[in-house]
Amino acid sequence: MPRVALIGGFGDLVVKFRGPLIADLVAAGHVVTVCVPQADPALRSGIAQQVRELGAELVDVPLDRTGTNPLREWRATRFFHDFFRGRRFDVVLAYNPKPIFHALPAAKRAGVPLVAAMVTGLGFAFIGGSWKARALGALARWLYRRALRSADVVFFQNPDDRAMFAQLGLLPPAIRIEMIAGSGVDTNRFAAQPLVTDPAAPIFLMIARLLKDKGAVEFAEAAKIVRRSLPGARFRLLGWIDSNPAAIAQRDLDRWIHDGTVEYAGRVDDVRGELAQASVFVLPSYREGTPKSVLEAMSVGRAIVTTDAPGCRETVIDGENGLLVPVRDAQALARACEQLARDPAMVVRFGRRSRELAETRFASTLVNRRIIAALGIAGRST
Repeated sequence: MPRVALIGGFGDLVVKFRGPLIADLVAAGHVVTVCVPQADPALRSGIAQQVRELGAELVDVPLDRTGTNPLREWRATRFFHDFFRGRRFDVVLAYNPKPIFHALPAAKRAGVPLVAAMVTGLGFAFIGGSWKARALGALARWLYRRALRSADVVFFQNPDDRAMFAQLGLLPPAIRIEMIAGSGVDTNRFAAQPLVTDPAAPIFLMIARLLKDKGAVEFAEAAKIVRRSLPGARFRLLGWIDSNPAAIAQRDLDRWIHDGTVEYAGRVDDVRGELAQASVFVLPSYREGTPKSVLEAMSVGRAIVTTDAPGCRETVIDGENGLLVPVRDAQALARACEQLARDPAMVVRFGRRSRELAETRFASTLVNRRIIAALGIAGRST
């Protein structure tokens, strides 16, 4: 049985983002090891149990997702060097930047037959405008160029990221490229739900880490604009502030909550109840791979408002299942939300089309089948 290692950068989110892939790999007869940084202590035991229930092994990795401490980076490099030499894997698939930087070269040096990378989006280092972002961007480009020399195949979730990598010279000439529809969505778990909200009080929902480049500020600004003419409209915000350099300030979140701009629900691990109550899902992100939160909202059957930005635009056919707005434009975001608030029939129509797209284009079974086939380990079933 082929032995497969999945290397990721978010311990807290490994089951949410990779659970269906783990399950499909196990169902195909593979031995799966999942390597991620240790999850939040409050979540760790539950996540470990979920990974075991999927039939895989969970290994904690000494990986600092956002830090740049040289000693910690050396420890991560050393861990992967020893890990891959101590075990024999047939396939290593790394996703998120730090795992790609550290794990791919170590896997290739250890003689792993097939080494793969999955580019799940380009964050602060590529889209931030500060001197820190530019410095991190230069470093990230060098690290990607170095790491991808060790890859046999690279998965991209949108054509813009692929084009940027090619333009920047980050891809070796002979490397194999595979395009996939994001991480997919479990359309059974995220089953279609009827709209049950009050048309006089539409609920606009955003689920994301609370980062500036996720559009959290624009969401709050749009809420203020819409509520001037539609005071019954509700803007619910789910997520948390983490260590990312683009994180919003706690004082800004506190102000939005205090003045009633948003209803803040904090971190919610099972978002299906929130999606069921929502009228419209909103993600004003500056750039994504393919946003998982949008795919889940589509699967539940919700109209989408998102930006005409890489990754985001992959989820919406403008005027069919949602509306696309310019990046960093709170006024345009507000107009789109108000348009949907005043046209409930459009919200219903868009929601139905979202569900169709989730089933036919973004279902995790379809995405995982493509990944497993591209890795050459289709096995007995996918």
